[in-house]
Amino acid sequence: MAPSSPAASSLQPDPKQGALYALLAYGAWGLLPVYWKWLGISPAVEVLSHRMIWSAVFLSLILLVQQRLSDLVALLRQPRRVGVLLITASLLSFNWGIYIYGVNSDQVVEASLGYYINPLVTVLLGFVFLRERLHPLQWLAVALATVGVGYFVLQLGTVPWIALSLAVSFAFYGLLRKTTPVAPLVGLAVETLLITPFTLAFVGYLGVTGQGHFGQSLPLTLLFMGAGVATSMPLLWFNTAAKRLPLATLGFFQYLAPSIALLLGVLVYGEPFTPTHLITFGCIWIALTLYTATAWRQKAQQT
Repeated sequence: MAPSSPAASSLQPDPKQGALYALLAYGAWGLLPVYWKWLGISPAVEVLSHRMIWSAVFLSLILLVQQRLSDLVALLRQPRRVGVLLITASLLSFNWGIYIYGVNSDQVVEASLGYYINPLVTVLLGFVFLRERLHPLQWLAVALATVGVGYFVLQLGTVPWIALSLAVSFAFYGLLRKTTPVAPLVGLAVETLLITPFTLAFVGYLGVTGQGHFGQSLPLTLLFMGAGVATSMPLLWFNTAAKRLPLATLGFFQYLAPSIALLLGVLVYGEPFTPTHLITFGCIWIALTLYTATAWRQKAQQT
């Protein structure tokens, strides 16, 4: 949780603490497949609904403890920004739902591919919509990622739609949030609150028709409720890390989450990792190396 004291020292860069919080955040995101597997008895839409509901509850409690509910109320009184957040909430719901579906349909490897591709899609969207200039090596990185995905399609005869859906939806989510001046925690709280009426109605329908799993057993019910904590705590750790680390350094940690998920998929859940997967992932990994090296070089030139 972000420190409540406004002391200047809490805002000073602290590489050791920043690295610890970054490891906690991206490590937790990487291990999330384990949590969703525990809820594998339930359909992805039901798990997503509870994730939204309990995230809204948990985030609201955090804002209450931090005495920031006034920020939440102030944001809800701005129709234009709320309209944008309704769009981002829809993108986030889609992204979370696809990820839960991918995990619980034994496609963790493909889901991890999506979050490897995401930074490259984000770079491309920055060029298209924000007129950000791309370094030639960044263009090469995007081209390599395209080649990797194209090879996957040609060899396996199927489009990795889970990976592409995750990468594109989260990239557009990031683009809209970047261009909307809203604090991360307050923004996420509003996003989950906007979707909660729909998810509450759906969970209520499942309960009335006897199709819901909430309340069937204490462990399962606690897992549903804990989805809010599992979702929100990594975000709080990330926000804390971002205050203590340069963004260029923080960017290196983002590859930890899909790497952990990939290892889980292959080593723990026994998903196939064929030579085709290796070539596709190899193209993406080389592309990410080029992208990261270019970002570091540009950062060094600016300082």
